[in-house]
Amino acid sequence: MESIIQVKGEVNFQITLDPTVWIFDDRKLDLDQYFTEKHVEIDADEEYIEKAGKFWSREIMEGATFPPTLKTERKFDRQKMMSGTFGIKIVPFIQNAEPKTDATTVIFGTQSGEQHSFPIEEAKTFIFQFSQEGKMLSQDGPVYLLFNDGSNLENPIKGITSLEVK
Repeated sequence: MESIIQVKGEVNFQITLDPTVWIFDDRKLDLDQYFTEKHVEIDADEEYIEKAGKFWSREIMEGATFPPTLKTERKFDRQKMMSGTFGIKIVPFIQNAEPKTDATTVIFGTQSGEQHSFPIEEAKTFIFQFSQEGKMLSQDGPVYLLFNDGSNLENPIKGITSLEVK
């Protein structure tokens, strides 16, 4: 089974996605919690400024404090990676491919040859699930397509191998 996804069609940049490396991506979503908790879109720059401001204020008020050993933090992350179910939002990949102005549709192709077509704005809200309980989706993968509201969580579109913008 091939574990790459081609982004092609009416785009300025045809790109290839490798879901096997997304486990290390900071943008990954913990799907065990994503659909059960309320999630609010936070601008990454705004979040960084807020965290830096809090850190700076604490440094001034309390002085420098050394973090607990990094070994325990890494172990926690590694354990979570080995047992978690993760996904990643599709929108940055579509944006990086830069759809042409006349593009209106995204067609998701599967291993079995099926095609699932969605308006481009709706497709930007979708999530690629790339792991299940710490394991790659090697059987029906490389990724599953999930709707942002979780309505197809029990029956995702499996075996996505291409994303074509038309």
